[in-house]
Amino acid sequence: MSVHIEAKKGEIAETVLLPGDPLRAKWIAETFFENPILYNDVRGMLGYTGTYKGKAVSVQGTGMGIPSALIYCHELINNFGAKNLIRVGSAGSYNKEVNIRDIVIAMAASSTSGINNSRFFNADYAPTANFELFMKAASYAKSKQIEIKAGNVLSSDEFYEDDVNTYKKWAKFGVLCVEMETAGLYTIAARHQVKALSILTISDSLVTKETTTTEERESTFETMIEIALSTLE
Repeated sequence: MSVHIEAKKGEIAETVLLPGDPLRAKWIAETFFENPILYNDVRGMLGYTGTYKGKAVSVQGTGMGIPSALIYCHELINNFGAKNLIRVGSAGSYNKEVNIRDIVIAMAASSTSGINNSRFFNADYAPTANFELFMKAASYAKSKQIEIKAGNVLSSDEFYEDDVNTYKKWAKFGVLCVEMETAGLYTIAARHQVKALSILTISDSLVTKETTTTEERESTFETMIEIALSTLE
């Protein structure tokens, strides 16, 4: 047991999927896991462990933003021995070639957060994906003819920005989309020498203004989960 996760030792698998939304965690467990067991509901951040094709796997809601996600990542790694952390989240497109429901795998994560500035004293640390997990996910997608986009994403501290055109600056430098956790996830994984990957589904577009519903974001996006679970094999 830790401060924010009430599981006992051994109740969380080495591979943990990390949606921000705890209701997406519930949907993942009930849809994809065999014999899912709820191990956490502290603060409503649902966590489940089950099996997928005979292999143990967990899913843990993290909330929105780097500070919230890092609480759960820290405890999963240091209190429960998690070795593979895979974010499965939604993102907003910054690019006209990245459309609603497209899958984006984050090779690296830029950020507006100050989380690494306090560590590296005005130097720039580049949070990047684990190569092994990235290749597993990309290879699976290719084998199933699932089109993916891969590249740099932005982890933002702000959901609502004053300047609605800020995204254009990032898009000019090839940033594919915006979300709120990946840079923190990749940094803490590197710090503790575990593996991390962020797989995102585009839920809305800052370019076209298209969007998906709350219900769709909670209980669809099956392809993203399928790719994440393929890393177990």
